Amino acid sequence: MAQRIDIDDPADPRLADFRDLKRADRRPDRPGGKGLVIAEGTVVVRRMIASPYPMRALLGVARRYHELADDLAHLDVPFFVADAEVMAAAVGFHLNRGVLATADRAPQPDAAGLLAAARSVAVLEGVGDHENLGSIFRNAAALGVDGVLLAAGCADPLYRRSVRVSMGHVLAVPFATLPWLDDGVDLLHANGFRIAALTPRADAVPLGSAGLAAGKTAILLGSEGPGLTDAAIAAADLAVRIPMSRDVDSLNVATAAAIAFASLA
Repeated sequence: MAQRIDIDDPADPRLADFRDLKRADRRPDRPGGKGLVIAEGTVVVRRMIASPYPMRALLGVARRYHELADDLAHLDVPFFVADAEVMAAAVGFHLNRGVLATADRAPQPDAAGLLAAARSVAVLEGVGDHENLGSIFRNAAALGVDGVLLAAGCADPLYRRSVRVSMGHVLAVPFATLPWLDDGVDLLHANGFRIAALTPRADAVPLGSAGLAAGKTAILLGSEGPGLTDAAIAAADLAVRIPMSRDVDSLNVATAAAIAFASLA
């Protein structure tokens, strides 16, 4: 069972994992920090507990400690219990969800290993917005996509905001970095994947006519705003568009991803 430790001083050194999370030089989920994964709220914390990421500690109000008691029965980690004011002073902002947890990062498969075990993947080029990235992972989990490959310019999927927006599903969907462009395309083809580039171009194949559910498919998605690079679209096996009406020219990348993922079923 997780050990309850009551805390009344926000400067307590045992709260180092949680301190000043909004300060750029102190965020443990930044590359220059400790490389920690941070979960917020009971739903996401439960998903972290069930994930392969090694738990380190929890910080929450007493009510959250009792709510999570069954989930924590097999864990030997500290649960620091504090009131909301002490938590806010330590963390640097008010926590509406009442609980945080930290974990160490778990080893991820390389791209070749991920592709060998997958039938469908998302390939992301330049998706730098943490909220969009988290939403894409949540959509991938919900719609049965086997993994996510991060090409050039993508944000860190284990950044605190990405984890929160994904509702913790980023902790369950395998991901890997993908060398881009030529080596990544060759690796996808070597593993039997057809690459479908999602684009609003008028000459692209309508999604409903693309037959993406047949065989192994990689859905290629581009950055917010500019979308995929011309080189990425040219390297794909086909360009696919989502038909739209009322003069709407494009969708948010996470929304477009969900529609494309659903077509793989």
